[in-house]
Amino acid sequence: MLPAFLKITSKFLPSIYLGWSLGSNDAANVFGPQVNSGIIRYRNAVTLSAILIAVGAVMEGQRGFSTIGGLSALSLLTAIISTLSAALIVSIMSYLGLPVSATQAIVGSIIGLSLLKGTPVDYTKLIRIFTSWILTPVGAAIIAFILYKLLALIWEKRTRNLIAFNFTVRILSIFTGCYAAYSLGANNVANVTGAFVGANMISPFLATILGGLSISAGVLTYSRNVMHTIGENITQLAPFSALIVVMAEAITLHIFARIGVPVSSSQAVVGAVVGVGLVKGMRTVNRKTLIMILAGWILTLLGSAILAYIMGWTVEFLSGI
Repeated sequence: MLPAFLKITSKFLPSIYLGWSLGSNDAANVFGPQVNSGIIRYRNAVTLSAILIAVGAVMEGQRGFSTIGGLSALSLLTAIISTLSAALIVSIMSYLGLPVSATQAIVGSIIGLSLLKGTPVDYTKLIRIFTSWILTPVGAAIIAFILYKLLALIWEKRTRNLIAFNFTVRILSIFTGCYAAYSLGANNVANVTGAFVGANMISPFLATILGGLSISAGVLTYSRNVMHTIGENITQLAPFSALIVVMAEAITLHIFARIGVPVSSSQAVVGAVVGVGLVKGMRTVNRKTLIMILAGWILTLLGSAILAYIMGWTVEFLSGI
């Protein structure tokens, strides 16, 4: 029984690795601002994240499979190569402490292999994905800007007691982080197992379970590095600002999850942080860190495409010997 299970599971090791890499990189986007502002301890944050990510993946994660899996014709081999190259790129970025887009990594890998194999790409879906990469940070920034103005106005009128205000912010921040974790799982599980669903190697339901658990594993084991970048190096976030950032990110991710387009939680949270920075004044935003993150996004797309192309060419060359 166990050998048979291991034989089946081994086919999806690249997918499990990508999920782990995504979790280690994107957990900071869920509870990073709250951890850095002292609202919640790191251990409690990653535990809540892991649970809610898995739930979100299973409950609403199937909508994005048609977008990622249908981007190009995929075989088992190309699914393995594209997923593995995407996972390697995301792992490198996690090691460097840069929040990146797993969507860009897997899309770049699929495009790289499509160029190598000469297989057609569904440009309608590709344009839809590219458009979402622009709308995600812009939309999150707008939502964060509006939320900050609105909630600040409401609390300024209704909350006179500073202790009650801080308590309310802390409680709402934890609940918002849980919502963001749920949205992350619902939106990003297609990045992890979508290639294998597209290759008809696994059912969508099992793909959500496998992807959700692998993302949760990454959150629990290797998510501390990126948390330092989000919420601390971009701009100094007070507890109220941290609440707004995560709330805007969660709303943005959930909207795209319902549409069925996997997007980057990193792009959403960076856009939300910039939105808060616009309210407080752009001088509070660390532009150097933003430039590094933007460079990381570009390198993720190009790097994953190049790596997938090289890995695919290598496999073809070795198989021809």
